[in-house]
Amino acid sequence: MVGSAIVRRLASEKCTVLAINSKELDLTRQNETERWIEENKPDAVFLAAGLVGGIQANNSLPAEFMSRI
Repeated sequence: MVGSAIVRRLASEKCTVLAINSKELDLTRQNETERWIEENKPDAVFLAAGLVGGIQANNSLPAEFMSRI
């Protein structure tokens, strides 16, 4: 949701948007992430990854929601 909103907003600007998802790049793997940044040379990075759940999931698994970005 947040990532889609950012991409929609930037679409109205004079810029190139490099959007990537977790299947294409696992941000928990530092070497891969640094390589992607070096190859693509973005001017800015917006991290909008997240895990969502309902109230019950948030209450019963709080650490999962904090560690899974």
